[in-house]
Amino acid sequence: MNKIFDAVILGAGAAGLMAAATARKGGASVLVLDHSAEAGRKILISGGGRCNFTNLATKADNFLSANRHFMRSALAGYTPRDFLTLVERHGISWEEKAEGQLFCANSARDIVSLLLREAEGCEMRFSTAIRSVTKGDVFHIQTDMGEFSARNVVLATGGLSIPKLGASDLSLRLARQFGLSVVPTVPGLVPLTFETPLPELAGVSLPVRASMGKIGFTDGMVFTHRGISGPAILQISSYQNGPLDAPVIDMLPGRDAREALGAIKKARPRAEPPSLLQDLPQRLARHIADNTLSDLTCTLANLPDKRIASLAAQISAWKPKLSGTEGYAKAEVMKGGIDTRVLSSKTMEARDVPGLFAIGEAVDVTGWLGGYNFQWAWSSGVAAGRAIAERH
Repeated sequence: MNKIFDAVILGAGAAGLMAAATARKGGASVLVLDHSAEAGRKILISGGGRCNFTNLATKADNFLSANRHFMRSALAGYTPRDFLTLVERHGISWEEKAEGQLFCANSARDIVSLLLREAEGCEMRFSTAIRSVTKGDVFHIQTDMGEFSARNVVLATGGLSIPKLGASDLSLRLARQFGLSVVPTVPGLVPLTFETPLPELAGVSLPVRASMGKIGFTDGMVFTHRGISGPAILQISSYQNGPLDAPVIDMLPGRDAREALGAIKKARPRAEPPSLLQDLPQRLARHIADNTLSDLTCTLANLPDKRIASLAAQISAWKPKLSGTEGYAKAEVMKGGIDTRVLSSKTMEARDVPGLFAIGEAVDVTGWLGGYNFQWAWSSGVAAGRAIAERH
């Protein structure tokens, strides 16, 4: 007779390994299955290879979900300070870059090693394709390496972002199979593409404020060969109401553009109109001047105020014409996922399918850029792991 595990975790990423480690420490027998050849592949490339493993300022408001309060319980049950304590206990050096954003001082591999050490005692099978999951008295997981049985199954295979790392919709398919609703998915934290690309501006970067309605982010923006990217753009992309819904971009954040241009006119009355753009990167200033000021031969002293007001509006409220986004290939995360309404916020267990859990990116909880999504992985993984351990 095959061994019946207390839990089979589908996915050896951040959330899956955290759930496995937590359940095992609570005495449960755990098997982790993953189709990749190694654990934590997405962790390894995150944060430029140094993994922004949490954000000390994490709160529910830093996440998007159809149920904006769902994540509160898990985040309270396992906090950024809890994970930082774990990092320090393993002797991993870390540093704070932007306020609250914690990175490994050396390598993201330190976090993967931490998780594998924490999960000692769990059985792990890599390069294992999952063919089906069914439920009778227990769950039966059929793979290309044989069948496994478990009292609990955890869906932790992540989402659709970064397919080159083996992204899969397995968790979403299994959720639907067991009758769980799924919120439509789209790329999140993703670069935007222009209707008409501006390759001549590729590489130009500047601080901006990118806004969608009442929500806005002040951070860096960079022009790409196909559109725009950078932290401010990635952040606001998660708030789009469709891929063609463009954000409003202020290229002089924190300043009144009309006053700023008026001050330049006053200080340099004999200068030519392109001088109004002196506070922008040179290539960008030249592009804007060629498209908006090329018909002017006057000095600033003779430039009508209405033209200055029009230019100020273009700089402070630019709304690019978009063709869409760079898609899952360049997206940091998947927005949407397994509907939180069908899950317990305390345990991450499906309300109508006892023993079936969903955690991490597979769930309709999408964090901001800056370590929030990793914290969701740790917190949701711990919530499921504890629930499984308590049943052991």
